[in-house]
Amino acid sequence: MAEKKFKRTTVTSALPYANGGVHIGHLAGVYIPADIYVRYLRLKGDDVLFIGGSDEHGVPITVRARKEGITPQDVVDRYHKMIKDSFEEFGISFDIYSRTTSDTHHKFAAEWFRKLYDEGKLVEETTEQLYDEEAKQFLADRYVTGECPHCHNESAYGDQCEKCGRDLSPTELINPKSTISGSTPVLRKTKNWYLPLDKYQEWLKQWILEEHKEWRPNVYGQCKSWLDMDLQPRAMTRDLDWGIPVPVEGADGKVLYVWFDAPIGYVSNTVELCAKEPERWGDWRQWWQDEDTRLVHFIGKDNIVFHCIIFPVMMKAWNEANAIHPANGETNRAYIMPDNVPANEFLNLENDKISTSRNWAVWLHEYLADMPGKQDVLRYVLTANAPETKDNNFTWRDFQDRNNNELVAVYGNFVNRALQLTKKYWNGVVPACGEFQAVDKAALAEFTDVKQKVEALLDQFKFRDAQFEAMNLARIGNRYITECEPWKVWKEDPKRCETILNICLQLTANLAIAFEPFLPFSSRKLRDMLRLDSFEWEQLGSTDLLKAGHQLGEPSLLFEKIDDDVIQKQLDKLEATKKANEAAQYKAAPVKENVSFDDFEKLDIRVGRVLACERVPKSKKLLQFLIDDGSGQTRTICSGIAAFYDDPSALVGKNILFVANFEPRKMMGIESQGMILSAVDFDESLSVVTTTKDVRPGSQVG
Repeated sequence: MAEKKFKRTTVTSALPYANGGVHIGHLAGVYIPADIYVRYLRLKGDDVLFIGGSDEHGVPITVRARKEGITPQDVVDRYHKMIKDSFEEFGISFDIYSRTTSDTHHKFAAEWFRKLYDEGKLVEETTEQLYDEEAKQFLADRYVTGECPHCHNESAYGDQCEKCGRDLSPTELINPKSTISGSTPVLRKTKNWYLPLDKYQEWLKQWILEEHKEWRPNVYGQCKSWLDMDLQPRAMTRDLDWGIPVPVEGADGKVLYVWFDAPIGYVSNTVELCAKEPERWGDWRQWWQDEDTRLVHFIGKDNIVFHCIIFPVMMKAWNEANAIHPANGETNRAYIMPDNVPANEFLNLENDKISTSRNWAVWLHEYLADMPGKQDVLRYVLTANAPETKDNNFTWRDFQDRNNNELVAVYGNFVNRALQLTKKYWNGVVPACGEFQAVDKAALAEFTDVKQKVEALLDQFKFRDAQFEAMNLARIGNRYITECEPWKVWKEDPKRCETILNICLQLTANLAIAFEPFLPFSSRKLRDMLRLDSFEWEQLGSTDLLKAGHQLGEPSLLFEKIDDDVIQKQLDKLEATKKANEAAQYKAAPVKENVSFDDFEKLDIRVGRVLACERVPKSKKLLQFLIDDGSGQTRTICSGIAAFYDDPSALVGKNILFVANFEPRKMMGIESQGMILSAVDFDESLSVVTTTKDVRPGSQVG
């Protein structure tokens, strides 16, 4: 069957929660691939709409608000601005980036729910849920913690255990506790409205499993695993005080479930945009209710079920309800289903799972501040390392290597050589192309099909491979210019040198087009250097993008090397985060078995002043202390703590505690007359125990 040709494309990217910033996992999983695809479609001249926005309801926002002692609105206002500004600076080219607290969205989502309710598309059920009797409220998932029934992590949340990754429900937790009051919650009956997924199971099987076998294996496989089981009705309302109020009688204190509310944000944001710019975007319905429109959702793998099962069922139910009682008298309006949902897997950070709760992430707003002007470097690295088919790993050393060894040494090096030699020999004017030699024909043959290769990969959402093909142009150019050596040929055959550099410049212009979807900032800079004012995707692969006699702009470096100290600062920041997490999670070791007071009294613990401290020769472990023990004589004690003190002499003059009545023992030929007391911290660092005041040597501790 021939592939359907669409008039336009609606592209959505998952709405980030406005309770924190955006990190590299979000960028690699959703926003960079979505932006690449949209920029590619625009470059082709396609009619495309790119929708983004902040998800501003849900429990994580209320949790943060309660923790900070502010309102949920304060939280979302802060983070919506941060996220929106970061996306804009990073070059994520949304046509609209709005929010789910907007008046337009509240009205639109409430009307959607009401339509399903009025036409009997929702099921009312009374169930038992956990209730905090002290706080006098039902507890949403994140307001409950307890022991995971699978891995027995004692700090699992009511919706998920972050240690083992299992999805949970609050009632599954062992010894659940309310995060609001700390009390043990009780089960209490409550009424909510459910979307009957089970009634749409056969339709979903046909639509997904039969009609969309081309979807990525991770998406198709996860949908199949859900559909192989019996789908159950899912609650579309929650007992909360933050969100869109449920617009029916008897629903006081209830709001729309965030996963009913949030995907509708894609539509309401389109409504908002079309109302503001009708002459540019037309009627919003053409983007959502026209069979000639293609809908593509970019998401992470944790959102597959919501975008492939729940949201489509919401739209299907609306379509059925509209057929019963059409909106505004229109009988032919029906929401289109997603044509593709290219979900990525997860990105790890330095071999550890990215975690917002542990602050184990590279945050976009911090990256932009730490690495000014290097948006494209991160875009390139995250695309080259994209978790398209499996979880992948980001490391700062790989980031540095890809910048220095690929962007600088391959792409930037070729462009700089081509432009600098043209400036040197022809004052920046594109030379004429003469007769081709075999080496020229071979180089030209290598890149004339670049458009077909990159296009085929982008159409299949294979962004990592597509970027590799774009970079291959620079590899071809470097090989060609190195083999032809125009700096030598110039002295003997200037005409031949003209041909060589003309080909190099055509390759350079092709790079500016090929990398436009991937690296928009450097592509713009390169076009400025080439004075390439107009360009189209159809020109990619052409050998006459720059005409002979065309005046180029002033060349400059396209990319710059990143030094070790820059990377070390980022590694140090992560190390500080790791230590902070360890400190926050630290628990003292279990107390040893009880001993009698009489046994304790047998120990003679005293204060001693360190007169000298040095390493024991030929020993990696031992320090030798000379101590004033208050007896009028000195005492020698050896202690195996040398690894913790680079400069043992720093202990001289300290008042330390030691056990005075241990039997002397030989250590490396030295008689040790006691034991130094020391404490081991959570990070396994060690410190000798000292007194806070200047206590006389020989004073007893008891």
